[in-house]
Amino acid sequence: MILHGLFGYSDNWQTHALKLAEYYQVILVDQRNHGHSEWAETHTYEDMAADLFELCEELGLRDFILLGHSMGGKTAMFFTEQHEDLLEKLIIVDMGMKAYPPHHSDIIAGIKSLELDKYTARSQADEDLEKSISSYGVRQFLLKNLYWKEKGKLAWRMNVPLLEKEMPAILKAFQPHNTISVPTLFIKGALSNYILEEDWNSIEDVFIDAQLDIIEDAGHWVHAEQPDAFINAVLSFCLR
Repeated sequence: MILHGLFGYSDNWQTHALKLAEYYQVILVDQRNHGHSEWAETHTYEDMAADLFELCEELGLRDFILLGHSMGGKTAMFFTEQHEDLLEKLIIVDMGMKAYPPHHSDIIAGIKSLELDKYTARSQADEDLEKSISSYGVRQFLLKNLYWKEKGKLAWRMNVPLLEKEMPAILKAFQPHNTISVPTLFIKGALSNYILEEDWNSIEDVFIDAQLDIIEDAGHWVHAEQPDAFINAVLSFCLR
């Protein structure tokens, strides 16, 4: 089961899911306020962990491997503390346990600057978004969330106002009450600062069967920037 990060949705993981499906049944999840899932009035990790447990109950899932990137990684941490017995293994992609300072203001400002009613093509939205977000990759990642709600009318799949309001909850720390013994792989992009060297001791204190795999020439979106190295790291951990 794969959990996307903030501003993402299940479609971001389709390519990796197809490769992993050679070995496993793969389930891609849209977390609340993202993708095709319902919009809600709150967006806490407790909420998202509860959503995930409800899905597991519906599908009768046990002994599965849970992978989460960024926000999805922290959702996976909260879920694992409560339901360790359901998991075979855990993979956390470029996310630590600590709280993070606000760092999405430029992205939110860029999203809010778009006047969706005036566009007749996605490329027009990209042109306007480039004024505030220079990275082509980040823009394409965000614009995947745009869809034609009706003829000639674009809309966001993600609940932008709610996500902006709930940003303090999204950035908060994971502070568990117990250690976690599920075999866990942390994958870090070498160019990312989400997991620093000084963070690792506190991570190992909680995840007592954890290992760290650092992927070179990759930042926070390690799975998109180095897809082959990422899949190799995941399968090496899962299949051993």
